[in-house]
Amino acid sequence: MNRFGPLLGRGIERVTASALGPYQTAVIRIGFTATWLLFLLRELPHRQELYGPDSPWSWDMAQQLIAENDAFTALMWSDGRIWFEVVYALAVLSSALLMLGWRTRTMSVLFMIGVLSLQNRSIFMGDGGDNVIHLMATYLVFTRCGQVWSLDARRAARARKASVDQEKTPVELPKTPQPADKAGPVLWWILGLGLSVVTFMGELSGGWLLVFWGMWFAHGLWWAVGRRAPDGEARKLLDVIVKLAHNAALLVIMAEACLIYATAGWYKIQGSRWQDGTAVYYPLRLDYFSPWPALSDLLASHGLMVMLVTYGTVAVQVAFPFTLFNRRVKNVLLAVMIVEHAVIAVVLGLPFFSLAMIAADAVFLPTSFLRRVGGCAARARGALFSRLPRGGAVPVQRGTDEEPAPRSTEHARVGFPS
Repeated sequence: MNRFGPLLGRGIERVTASALGPYQTAVIRIGFTATWLLFLLRELPHRQELYGPDSPWSWDMAQQLIAENDAFTALMWSDGRIWFEVVYALAVLSSALLMLGWRTRTMSVLFMIGVLSLQNRSIFMGDGGDNVIHLMATYLVFTRCGQVWSLDARRAARARKASVDQEKTPVELPKTPQPADKAGPVLWWILGLGLSVVTFMGELSGGWLLVFWGMWFAHGLWWAVGRRAPDGEARKLLDVIVKLAHNAALLVIMAEACLIYATAGWYKIQGSRWQDGTAVYYPLRLDYFSPWPALSDLLASHGLMVMLVTYGTVAVQVAFPFTLFNRRVKNVLLAVMIVEHAVIAVVLGLPFFSLAMIAADAVFLPTSFLRRVGGCAARARGALFSRLPRGGAVPVQRGTDEEPAPRSTEHARVGFPS
């Protein structure tokens, strides 16, 4: 007990004092929003047939299904084409803004609404990656996914820099007042007005009514407390609750990714084609999964390679959840899975499924690796700006969105090796 007590205390302090995995959640945010955005843009000419009034899964059929399972979709509020175009445009816009990290708390909710609205409207559309996006869009709402690599992080860094400059200003000199945040309250009031209209029309009821109004009140309470008493006890309590919710959602995301691989691997073991090592051969011979017939034929003609890939896929998927406590083995299997998904995207023509799975795998990427990637991206951006006629290189300073926090608050013990 003498050893367990301090260990438990350090664990509680860790999950309440910091939002773990800032780089991992940022990669998840960018990965899933980019995947969904690219899918929506690619299917823009066919949007009416996929999710709109011209869909084979008619509006009446979708309404009957929604009445049974109580799934949320804003497209059931009206069967008009104009309303569908509005929802589709908002889904595209919220995906782009969340990917850039603008008002991530609000955009994560709107991103979830866009994903649920379209996918629950036509449940038979997608290739498996849509299920992953469906789940992760819900989990992202509870994460602080804009701590790094976002416009929110840049705005916060500038505010901190302005506050430091104010403290350094001599007493005899006038201090420049910091501009008030206007976009946030305006956005909050607009969404509250829209939510009131939807509630008055009776389109929301039961659990979804509590969910959306609860989120709206929570956002308003966070802003009000931070505005009136940024260093008060109420703000500290809310900050602890937010960090706990973030860390819990991050744990759920990790568990979900492990569950996907574990169930996929164990189901494959039970299949006779996976047992005899020929399962990979059959999709290579299907025209639907052969965007590059010559490449598919080349791979399918090598029996030894087909057998190794078949058995290797099962072994990696089954073993991965058990390797999380060994950083080196976990990183090796993680690299293998990412390469496998990249090959699936090219050979089988499933780019969005592969992108969704790679984005899910990103939660286990090492923080040190992500920091190096961020540094390389910052240097590339500076080099690009330095070549512009009227631009200059943007210096990267510690404390900005590229380096937002001390290293001691960035690493989770499981899945985030340094």
